[in-house]
Amino acid sequence: MTRFRVFVLLFTFAITGALMYGKPLWWSLAGALFALMALAILWSWLGVNWIRVGRRALTKVGQVGQTLEEEFRITNLSRMPKLWTEIRDMSDLPGHQASRVLGLIPPLQWRGWRASTLCMDRGRFHLGPIKVRSGDPLGIFQMQRTIEIVNPLLVYPITFDFHSFPLPIGFLPGGDAQRRRTHYITTNASGARDYVNGDSINRIHWGLSAKRQRLIVKEFELDPMSDLWIAIDLHDAVRVARPNDGLLISENHLPPDTFEYVVSIAASVAKHFLRQNQAVGLIAHGLHRDMLPTDRGERQLAKLMEIFAVVRAQGLLPFGTVLDKELSQIARGSTVIAISASPDVAWAVAVQRAMRSGLRVVALVVDGASFGAEATSQDIIAALAETGAIVRIIRYGESIPEAVQRPGV
Repeated sequence: MTRFRVFVLLFTFAITGALMYGKPLWWSLAGALFALMALAILWSWLGVNWIRVGRRALTKVGQVGQTLEEEFRITNLSRMPKLWTEIRDMSDLPGHQASRVLGLIPPLQWRGWRASTLCMDRGRFHLGPIKVRSGDPLGIFQMQRTIEIVNPLLVYPITFDFHSFPLPIGFLPGGDAQRRRTHYITTNASGARDYVNGDSINRIHWGLSAKRQRLIVKEFELDPMSDLWIAIDLHDAVRVARPNDGLLISENHLPPDTFEYVVSIAASVAKHFLRQNQAVGLIAHGLHRDMLPTDRGERQLAKLMEIFAVVRAQGLLPFGTVLDKELSQIARGSTVIAISASPDVAWAVAVQRAMRSGLRVVALVVDGASFGAEATSQDIIAALAETGAIVRIIRYGESIPEAVQRPGV
């Protein structure tokens, strides 16, 4: 039973005695108890009102393995001191410990603190809301108020830097030129035209502009066929996870889950090639089809990282079916980087058909047996090697850059 209920019972007893006997002592006791309860309620109400709660994350985007820092500031807007205030954070970010119990906050003053959290899981999270709780000095009554301050947070998967990446011979110079105009500056100048509002200054052809006495800009075509597609396996049946053995997320370690390896490898590959100004696209079939057309630049990287942050192993189609369905629509000369933990040789057959149609394939196989799976990956590795694709094997606990860059099977 709370103290307030005890005071309510005492007040009920006192008012009953006053009505029955009419003695001044009973009336005085009932009045004192009522005044004490009213004062406690008023004090508690003032404790959770006339207060400003501010929170500010130093970034709206985080990454697994990095530290998220958030600043809080509680301001007392009243002319009465707040003896104690409990700030309870209701964020859904795992491990985020931002709740505090603050002592005395003088009138028109503020208190603040900073919370730091190591991001352990990728995904889309919400920072907030906040519940404010306070009470009177005697602890008779407590009141709570919810402040709907909610800030979105996107946590990207952990990525790794590759010094080099195994690609088929002729990846860049091979293929035919795409006769398609582009707003990127490439080595393939295709012509010139009059300047229009919005054109970049570095595209102006100054010699031709001086000759024609007006601004002329150069036009470019895309580089020779060098589109790169990342295909990831989202089939839920091939996911394998082992009990966490206490390894911290670091440069070389990921959660013991084949799907988390697949996502982090895909994100690392995308970052590696987009930073080299290559055109990168994505093929993924989860609950719905994620087909992101190839593009370049930081904007494309942000789109891909957002997908990698929220994607889940909820696919219903085997990886081989996905490859057969999607790779037939990709232009000849493109390179496909297929990433999967599936031991099913059916996706090696799909890779072989893709290579016969003029595509180049790099297969990155996450070895499920190293995560505790019963099925071995030897059959799929041998089948992929027979197709002529470049094959790399990634096992649990080893450095992903080293696994990708070492000589293949």
